[in-house]
Amino acid sequence: MPIKIPDHLPAVDVLRNENIFVMTQLRATTQDIRPLQILLVNLMPKKIVTEIQFARLLGNTSLQIELELVAPKSHTSLNTPPEHLSAFYKSFSDVRDRNFDGCIITGAPVEHLPFEKVDYWDELCEIMEWTKKHVHSTFHICWGAQAGLYYHYGIGKYGLSEKLFGVYPHMVEYKRSILFRGFDDVFYVPHSRHTTVHREDIEACPDLHILASSPQAGVYAVYAKKHKQIFVTGHSEYDADTLQQEYLRDLQAGKPIHIPEHYYPGDDPANPPQVTWRSHANLLFCNWLNYFVYQTTPFDLSQIPDREQTEEE
Repeated sequence: MPIKIPDHLPAVDVLRNENIFVMTQLRATTQDIRPLQILLVNLMPKKIVTEIQFARLLGNTSLQIELELVAPKSHTSLNTPPEHLSAFYKSFSDVRDRNFDGCIITGAPVEHLPFEKVDYWDELCEIMEWTKKHVHSTFHICWGAQAGLYYHYGIGKYGLSEKLFGVYPHMVEYKRSILFRGFDDVFYVPHSRHTTVHREDIEACPDLHILASSPQAGVYAVYAKKHKQIFVTGHSEYDADTLQQEYLRDLQAGKPIHIPEHYYPGDDPANPPQVTWRSHANLLFCNWLNYFVYQTTPFDLSQIPDREQTEEE
């Protein structure tokens, strides 16, 4: 089934060229299907790139998706054209009276700041609190996961001695987790961050359940049953060249950066990057949409605040 996105969003042409079925709003008006309402809270600076990455994963499922885009009103984006933001993005105030089947809160390059010093922190806290009653399942990514763990459960983030940068092997710890149904014994995920969360802090919280981790990258996926929240510390949505662009950017800026680990064949940047995470990225989002959203969300979205919680199988 297709993903429904605004008619002139740049992602339309990109996804069609990749043979992903895209339905524009004009065609969707002829369909008698209730698509899943997914809200993307896009905190990344290059919003068009991020839109495409998530639209690609959401559109590669058997479910019909209607994607709504939100960006913080309390932050001025310097890397996305203002006309794009005004044409395709809403503010939180525009959607706060609505309910959604799912919500994705992206990462953001603000790890060097305490959470409270981020200029849109108060607005993000309002959004995260709102998701508990207006969203059936919320998926937090990288810094968004750290922010969610901190806001909802008081889990702090800690600085790393050097940037965690590369593609790392992961294992599923909780074998019955339906989020990782169909995964190989070892799967790979890109990471690009300067901070981390500590396992012992998460294990001390009875509401949180660690699902998967990496020997090098630490805790990867955490589930909170009470509010149907998922926290993922990596970037499965990344394109093949995302880490390369970050590496070249930091080199040119004179920042301390090492070659992304397990990314270039032979660890040689002269070689094209090798993608080892794409199939698992698609499976991760398919499982989330299927098991945590589609199969349990009410048909009438007004019933979301009264939904019954289901067991993580």
